Amino acid sequence: MKTMAHLGVGIGWRPEIADAVERLPGLDWVEVVAENICPGHLPASLLRLRERGVRVVPHGVSLGLGGAERPDAEKLAALGERAVALGAPLVTEHIAFVRTASPALEAGHLLPVQRTRDALDVLCENVRIAQDALPVPLALENIAALISWPGEELTEGQFLTELVERTGVRLLIDVANLHTNRVNRGEDPFAVLDAIPLEALAYVHVAGGVERGGVWHDTHAHPVPAVVLDILAELRKRVEPAGVLLERDDDFPAEAELAGELAAIRGVVGPAGLSPARPSASPGLRPGGAPALGSAPDPAPRTPAGPERARVRVGVEQAALLSALVAGTPVPEGFDRQRVRVQARALAAKRAGVVAKLAPELPGILGGEDPYREAFLVYARNRPMTAGYRRDALDFAEHLLIQDLPADPAARRRLTSWWRDRVGARPPRRIVRWARTLVGRAA
Repeated sequence: MKTMAHLGVGIGWRPEIADAVERLPGLDWVEVVAENICPGHLPASLLRLRERGVRVVPHGVSLGLGGAERPDAEKLAALGERAVALGAPLVTEHIAFVRTASPALEAGHLLPVQRTRDALDVLCENVRIAQDALPVPLALENIAALISWPGEELTEGQFLTELVERTGVRLLIDVANLHTNRVNRGEDPFAVLDAIPLEALAYVHVAGGVERGGVWHDTHAHPVPAVVLDILAELRKRVEPAGVLLERDDDFPAEAELAGELAAIRGVVGPAGLSPARPSASPGLRPGGAPALGSAPDPAPRTPAGPERARVRVGVEQAALLSALVAGTPVPEGFDRQRVRVQARALAAKRAGVVAKLAPELPGILGGEDPYREAFLVYARNRPMTAGYRRDALDFAEHLLIQDLPADPAARRRLTSWWRDRVGARPPRRIVRWARTLVGRAA
């Protein structure tokens, strides 16, 4: 595997902190959410950073390479276009599923893939399809999870190692996610670092979170805790990463605080900065990926028993879980029901937050953040998202209007106008009443 190009210490670029990012001292590179930019209309801030020699890496969140369906060709093409437009040395995505096709459901979030042979077979084929379509190398990130799949056949380290061996894909290791999974799933982050092929490391993510009721929430909206920096330090003992990046997605702090967090990261990785990642023999592996003496043997590899049958099995399992999370169906056998409920509430809360950002008029029309959120969570309880957040905002407004809500006539008129301006149609309340009239006449 070729040596990874030097990146250095960077930060996730977000529009809310664009000006602050440009002023951060010693910034080497930035990462941008791929779906949030348009190749033909790059933000001026990103263009100025590129002119200064700051590298920009697109980070995708919607491919769902761990899902049962093959990757969407249009999404792959769009990710590739962004890599070319930014002159990026690589693109990154996640080891996760985000949707199901039957039924058509969207999680609006990264959900963990089953660590089974079937799921690994599907993931590897999807990764190879993506690699063939993309103009630059691909790296995949380990995700944070609230829940564990029952009947898993591989550890996290085994799953990631075999993924690399079978596809040659690089890894983006998020040390905050390793901590999240330690709290939520009882997984030892240092055992993962010992097991995976660190010569495949592209770069590292660092982020903050918060613990509530014994569950760690990977919020990207809190300061980076010492326990996450400790995992970064352990990774640094094993390998010199080509890059480390601070992620912050919400509740953005003052510029000085961002600079302080970057300084803390530099303090862990070393004052001399970072160098290109060098192959580093993992304690649990011999060259070529064979188990070292005294380590637990990997399960015997198998010949895939029909890739299509594997996709069907994975799809059925993922649909059952996602339906329980977003549509209120029964929790599949073997899952921790309480954790599934926690995850379901978290997904609904995230939907409410994203819709409020995309349609900031809605909380105002409904009388404030609390009434808006209360109404949205009632709407979302048994109404899964099927076509993205923008459509979700329109569906929420339509749901209210059909019920002659909000109760205040002036607010209802404002919501009607808002909805009509975006769909170019008569308010759904009137359509429903007209339909009811026709049904009554027919009876």
